[in-house]
Amino acid sequence: MRLFVAIDLPDDVRDRLATLEAGVPGVRWVPAGNLHLTLRFIGEVDGAMAEELAEALSEVRAPAFGLSLSGVDVFARGRQPHTLWVGVDRNPALQHLREKVESALVRTGLASERRRFSPHVTLGRMKQRPGHHLVQWLEANALFRTDPFTVGGFTLFSSRLGSESARYVAEAFYPLEGVPAYF
Repeated sequence: MRLFVAIDLPDDVRDRLATLEAGVPGVRWVPAGNLHLTLRFIGEVDGAMAEELAEALSEVRAPAFGLSLSGVDVFARGRQPHTLWVGVDRNPALQHLREKVESALVRTGLASERRRFSPHVTLGRMKQRPGHHLVQWLEANALFRTDPFTVGGFTLFSSRLGSESARYVAEAFYPLEGVPAYF
């Protein structure tokens, strides 16, 4: 089972993000239904470990908080861009939640994440050099911003790889404190 922990985005935010998914040839865009903010990639685990991780995550306590997305950028290896993404406004509550999730997972025996947490929503991955289209896309979308939305919980997802794109399945949802019952 291939797992990750993420914040699932509201439909209206996904719809806004989906409007950005065009204009750069050679990009494999993430389907709108798969857009999320990863808190921790776990990777392949067996069923027993998956249950242990799910149990550990159920013990995470953190308050609900507001979050907004803004700006676009690219991750690169050296000078070769490979991933287009939307940024997340600096948010201490998000960082706090991420630390709680990481701590819970490490207590199960999972190795600590080595990479620094860089909150973002991946929009697409480049299969070839985008040329001048990438610069135009970055300039055209530099001021992208969402209205703030409430983060009322986080989700443990499994990822099932397919020929077109991965299919994400919510295995467990963990509500945060202070979320109205109708959330």
